[in-house]
Amino acid sequence: MSLVGNWNFPTAIRFGAGRIRELPDACKVVGLKRPLLVTDPGLAKLPMISEATLALRKAGIEVAVFSDVKPNPVAANVEAGVRVLRAGKHDGVIAWGGGSGIDTGKAIAFMAGQTRPLWDFEDIGDWYTRANPAGIYPSIAVPTTAGTGSETGRASVITNAETHTKKVIFHPKMMPQLVIADPELTVGLPAKLTAGTGMDAFIHCFEAYCAPGYHPYAEGIAVEGMRLVKENLARAVRDGRDIEARGHMLAASQMGSTAFQKGLGAIHSLSHPVGAVLDTHHGLTNAVAMPYVVQFNRAAIEEKVVRLARWLDLRTPTFEGFMQWTLDLRREVGIPHTLAELGVKIEHLDKFSEMAAVDPTAGGNPVKAGVPEMRRMYEAAVAGRL
Repeated sequence: MSLVGNWNFPTAIRFGAGRIRELPDACKVVGLKRPLLVTDPGLAKLPMISEATLALRKAGIEVAVFSDVKPNPVAANVEAGVRVLRAGKHDGVIAWGGGSGIDTGKAIAFMAGQTRPLWDFEDIGDWYTRANPAGIYPSIAVPTTAGTGSETGRASVITNAETHTKKVIFHPKMMPQLVIADPELTVGLPAKLTAGTGMDAFIHCFEAYCAPGYHPYAEGIAVEGMRLVKENLARAVRDGRDIEARGHMLAASQMGSTAFQKGLGAIHSLSHPVGAVLDTHHGLTNAVAMPYVVQFNRAAIEEKVVRLARWLDLRTPTFEGFMQWTLDLRREVGIPHTLAELGVKIEHLDKFSEMAAVDPTAGGNPVKAGVPEMRRMYEAAVAGRL
């Protein structure tokens, strides 16, 4: 292992129940006088949005709301948001919601002052250097789910609707300047979404922990993130008003996105084509795919998984014990066992395997996986074969 790495850590975070009341002050700290609040259509109808806009206006901050955002956001959502931002002469973005709302909001802020098309900034090599840094508008992120952790990430996942592929748009300055992480905003999340997003947080931590490369900071954060999920996800699913469990899960999700700068892997590689083509929930799809990828990677990760099992204080601190605990947790929180239950059919697999092999996350998998290997994992996940 080469002891060389490039390490970055997140932004200012105001964490705690009730801290959404500090949003007007946060805008002033960031310098936003006319922000565009970007969220999804469901959240736009809830009292939390109307209460926030009222509080901002009382503080003399002129805010408008943009909610043309799909669950798996597409470029058209970003382009429409940029047009609204420019027409309204807004000076920044409040990205509010789960992964879709925050990813879209960050991408709108990023693209606000760019002249090149969105896909020119895909996370390939040094493509991010094509951007004009002065054209990136400031942003504040307000998460309402505990999963993707996009509020502490430097990228957005946007679907190319023409090719049905998910693209990672990256720039170091896409990181929001300030985050308000208020677990009270996650209380209304239904149990099914709590489970899917919570497993997403765990998988971000797990894949970062297993990814090759030297990043002890990320690995330490990932381990504690996984412990928080172990102790709190089932609690949050059982009782959505358990504010302590909700708070720990919100922290774990941000730890996952902080850790995965080290890398992701084939769980995401398998999940992205399914989500892009079948419009499945990202975290749920990751959760279904997870054990099949872990089994495929066993030879490369067994020693680390055994160490993790001890840190997590599992009853049986072995690779098999970790696998059984994972399967038990999925069952407890209501995750389906197979990709077939999400609509994946054998006839999808040729195309999905090709897409997965070139997904930007594939390079972080501990075991090299091309088209045949992706196909083998897909077949196992469709059949439920471990």
